Amino acid sequence: YGYGLMVGIMILYWKLFQKKTVGELGFTKKAGTYVIGVLIGTVLVAVSAASVVLTGTITCHGVFRDIDYLYIVLMLGGFICQGAFEEVLCRGIVQQLLVEKTPIPVAVGVSTVLFIIPHIANMEGASAGIFLFAIIDLILISLIFSFLTLRFQSLWAACGLHSIWNFVLYHILGLNLSGNDVATAAVFDLRSVGDNVLNGGTYGIEASVVTAVVLAAFLAVCYAVSRKGKNEERRG
Repeated sequence: YGYGLMVGIMILYWKLFQKKTVGELGFTKKAGTYVIGVLIGTVLVAVSAASVVLTGTITCHGVFRDIDYLYIVLMLGGFICQGAFEEVLCRGIVQQLLVEKTPIPVAVGVSTVLFIIPHIANMEGASAGIFLFAIIDLILISLIFSFLTLRFQSLWAACGLHSIWNFVLYHILGLNLSGNDVATAAVFDLRSVGDNVLNGGTYGIEASVVTAVVLAAFLAVCYAVSRKGKNEERRG
């Protein structure tokens, strides 16, 4: 929940030093798009995990018997804060400020690099293949966050997707989250079989080639829908 405090500090910085409103940061009146982000995130992580299970490199051992539901609910709140922190920093402060001064691809690129850097430490000891796909997956999910932020002109959807992805992966499915394999409360008992680019090894499915395919497919759909919308606007 300390991430919630950090979000508050960043908002103060934005208002006091940048002299901008929270709406300009990305917390607009489109708060309902948070639900859209949650739905997208739930589908993406579920499809990614299910696809890896189909490869046989993750096995499902059913549901845990003694589930600490209170702890899981409390962790949902924690992940809401954590997801918001990363999005406010990367897609909010950094991307929003750069969009005003540089082309959108540059702003998105810088925010993506900033997003990737903190995750690299958790890749220590990973094979070259797992390291490569961890970077690819981080780039893809970051591009999705940026797309949603630009599409809705708001941070809400990206925050929703980010938080629910982490929460479902860690506390519903019980899989490693960005290299974090500390035992925790979860609903389903899923276990990796071996250490390879299909399941992402100890880093988790966020370093899986299967997840890369799922994220790339979703990003392609987003791009196609966006292009179609722009073409229709021009014709209109």
